[in-house]
Amino acid sequence: MIVYAECDFLIPTAHSLKEKRAVLQRMLTRTKQKFNVSISELAHQDVWQRTTIGIVSVASQKDAAERELTHAIRYLESYPEWECIEIRKEHL
Repeated sequence: MIVYAECDFLIPTAHSLKEKRAVLQRMLTRTKQKFNVSISELAHQDVWQRTTIGIVSVASQKDAAERELTHAIRYLESYPEWECIEIRKEHL
């Protein structure tokens, strides 16, 4: 089972693309290390204070994939340097 999510985040502390990428890269790396998911920036690469992240979890059972994705999203939402604007989930 494949579970996919797109998450939109606002990064109000970023005042340049360099600052945004530092925050983004730190969180992408930590999330990959901590959870069994694939994660990448999908949109808004040239916007300072906004990003869209795609997260995918693959497992033999739907519940396991959903649980791993949910834990990863909660982890991302707990980071104080940005705030989650919207989350869209899809089961494939």
